[in-house]
Amino acid sequence: MSEAAFPGRNSRTGVGDAAVVRAREVEDVLVDGEIVRHRLSSRVIHWTVALFFFVCLFTGLPIWTPLFGWMATLFGGLSVCRWLHPWSGAVFSVASLVMFVHWFSEMKLRGKDSEFLTPGGLVRYFRYRGEDSEVGKYNGGQKVLFWAAALGALGLLASGIVMWFPERFGHELRQLSYVAHDVAFILFFAMIIGHIYLGTAAEPGTFRSMTGGTVTKEWARLHHPRWYREVVGEEGNRSSARRR
Repeated sequence: MSEAAFPGRNSRTGVGDAAVVRAREVEDVLVDGEIVRHRLSSRVIHWTVALFFFVCLFTGLPIWTPLFGWMATLFGGLSVCRWLHPWSGAVFSVASLVMFVHWFSEMKLRGKDSEFLTPGGLVRYFRYRGEDSEVGKYNGGQKVLFWAAALGALGLLASGIVMWFPERFGHELRQLSYVAHDVAFILFFAMIIGHIYLGTAAEPGTFRSMTGGTVTKEWARLHHPRWYREVVGEEGNRSSARRR
């Protein structure tokens, strides 16, 4: 793939600026030495899910236990939290559905991706081990986390509906929903902590892909080598060489 042109660039437009502007529309292209990883729509979806997750978190914790009662003052009191939490949860669920549809085709498990379904594979992922030359745009660990997030959001939604409208469900189901909601929340929160760690401290340069939308060529070559080759056009050349 040839490097994408950026018309109208002048002396005031730096290399990073050109790539960031290009990232509003397209992804998987090379622009002035940087690779566009996530276009604007992808980043908006991601941050919408993140925003409403944390709204749910900070409104739900005061309801969950008095230990976090002080958080209720951030929203105007516990009664406001009880009203805001289910509505923000509804928006979070819708945003999660949009995210699922948006990334579904790219998150299908293929080949060695299934290794990350094992405890050992997940440990290697969080220890930042196991990268190989055939890692595409998303590695197996990222795909597993995507599916875990989808299941977690579904669990939070299903149990949350029962808790929101308790009079419409039986006593046993209501009691089960409380336990299911707590378990789903704890697992989802732990996953988010791991996601934040891997996107910042563990892999420097990753976070910028969800802010400006771009990564450096060096980052792409190190963490997602096959995707890097596909973007810069080396994968086709490599395949041709194998057939000779």
